[in-house]
Amino acid sequence: MSKTGTILKNDKDQQLIFENVKLGILVAIQATDQVIIKKFWKTYKGKSIIPEDEIEGFPMINDDEFNSLKIDFDSPSKFLIKDLKFFK
Repeated sequence: MSKTGTILKNDKDQQLIFENVKLGILVAIQATDQVIIKKFWKTYKGKSIIPEDEIEGFPMINDDEFNSLKIDFDSPSKFLIKDLKFFK
């Protein structure tokens, strides 16, 4: 182990990043909720009428101190699943 240490992550707390194409922002969604999103898209892929199901997530905000984006855990919000696109 180096002197700087190691960062350990709990897999249950990991977030996946999605783009909300309607709002033009990045959103962090719990990795465990990805199953809900996949099931939604599998059910409604190619359909002309898509329901307005929502999922809880956290917006990504600019961190001026580090000049990067960070997850705003203080502002949980509901986002329409149909507006979310996985961000690579």
